[in-house]
Amino acid sequence: MSLIQKDISFNSTIFREIKIKHHIIFWCLYFIFNTLRWGSYFNDYSYSIKTNLIGFPIHMTLCYLNIYVFMPKFVFKRKYITFVVLLLASLFVMLLVKFNLTYYLVSENVWPEGTEPISNLTLNYSIDMMIGELYVITFVTAIKITMDWLKEHKRLTDLEKLQLETELLFLRSQISPHFFFNTLNNIYALSLENSKKTPKIIIKLSELMRYLLYETKKKKQSLEKEIICIQNYLDLERIRFDEKLEVNMTISGDIKNKKIAPILLLSFIENAFKHGANKNIGKIRIDIDFNIIEDFLYFRIANPIPTITKFEQQLNTTSGIGLQNVKKRLALGYKSDEYNLEIKKLDQLFVVELKIKV
Repeated sequence: MSLIQKDISFNSTIFREIKIKHHIIFWCLYFIFNTLRWGSYFNDYSYSIKTNLIGFPIHMTLCYLNIYVFMPKFVFKRKYITFVVLLLASLFVMLLVKFNLTYYLVSENVWPEGTEPISNLTLNYSIDMMIGELYVITFVTAIKITMDWLKEHKRLTDLEKLQLETELLFLRSQISPHFFFNTLNNIYALSLENSKKTPKIIIKLSELMRYLLYETKKKKQSLEKEIICIQNYLDLERIRFDEKLEVNMTISGDIKNKKIAPILLLSFIENAFKHGANKNIGKIRIDIDFNIIEDFLYFRIANPIPTITKFEQQLNTTSGIGLQNVKKRLALGYKSDEYNLEIKKLDQLFVVELKIKV
């Protein structure tokens, strides 16, 4: 058994123990409350204890029968008539059991709170007892439904969180391995030439890798760190493309104390090189703009659209996986009024414009 499976099994055991304890605590508190209530009403606590000792096993049986048998098998499957018939039948059986146990074990007057003492099964007594049991069943069922809803809500929340974390890991892996291989080859070539740039390039690559490995685990990251990561990425790409590459990056507004989901912006940058710069022959120009206005970042990146053959176009029909994952992360990580993403083609340019709360 794996560590994850052991952890799940252990947590499930704890959940069952807590659940049983909650049941015991609930029924004990309810028993005390009912005993004190009817004991003060009759001014006879001994009688109240006896009747509740008879009544509570019946309450519990009916409640658990309803929430664990009748509702899952009939209500959830929309067999409402069967549910009503079985519930009424169980209430009638309860009525007979409670009447006889009270009559033979407690008092021949089975309904002291009624309008007159009775020692036989009457219509008024039957209606009163059945409505009382329905009250208890409804109360317990409402608690069960509420707890199930809270549990399901937590499960969905945890699932969304897990999905976000999984997609983040996937996006981290989307930074092309070829980029790192090419960068290492460039570093190797510079080292053969004893270039003074070599240590600086190694540091930038190290900083980029450290950011991707260790600084992207949080749900939100500093916008400053994200931009520094992008600058390191661009510096390394400049070495790779040399004079063929022209990158114009502008930053306006206050980027301090701003937060953003990590790697969102870097994914757009990497996509520009993957589908733009890598497929162009000649000089390449990429424009990147960061504009912070109050609590929103207006991000824009534009890269040239390469001229591709029909065959290459067919190969690219499955491209854009990284952008699709970014869209999913935005939808899961931000409210609809906290971002707006536009991806379009303008004058042989592939343009991404993102407005996002930071």
